[in-house]
Amino acid sequence: MVRVIFLVGTALGVGALATIGASAKPVRAAHRPTRAATKPPIMVAPASPASGGMMTPKDVVLRPMTPSEAVANAIWSTRAGLNIAALQCQYSPFLATVRNYNDFLRQHGDELNVAVLTMTAHFTRYDGTRAQNSFDHYTTQTYNSYSTLDAQYAFCEEASRVGRIALTLPKTTLGERAGSLRDQMRAALIPVSPLTLLKALPIVPETLPEL
Repeated sequence: MVRVIFLVGTALGVGALATIGASAKPVRAAHRPTRAATKPPIMVAPASPASGGMMTPKDVVLRPMTPSEAVANAIWSTRAGLNIAALQCQYSPFLATVRNYNDFLRQHGDELNVAVLTMTAHFTRYDGTRAQNSFDHYTTQTYNSYSTLDAQYAFCEEASRVGRIALTLPKTTLGERAGSLRDQMRAALIPVSPLTLLKALPIVPETLPEL
């Protein structure tokens, strides 16, 4: 699954996203050769072990952003989460993650395009001519930050819910809610150890009514 996610991430350049709202398919991603360049300073905090040895993927850490860049980052991260859900959650047609994602692209395509331009400007400010490579690396890392096995069912359910909420938002208003939608999906990435389900229930003494 990690390989598929990597291919999706690296295949998303600015040029490819010019028509993002039209006919993007989450399960069709062509591999593009990686350009040789110095790796930009985009970091993903290492996954932290939850109880029982399970791992929680961490969000991408960026350099200081302007308010508009922070909104663009939230929009792009929300898109990545919904795209990963479309890839990973097809085990249940009732979640409708593929349909949600494709409808999301159509409904909010204009804001997604603006987010691409804004984040490209962010990397241009820091990295100059390496901005495109930085954006590609950032997109790949953002996709990978939603990859989970230990919390897949919880993530899929939450991503389905987030996708439905996003489709209720009028055009041009996604940015107002993108931060909270992203945070909802990320919260679902925290796995619950099966050990917590094995804790003994407290014994409550039976109280008989007095006759």
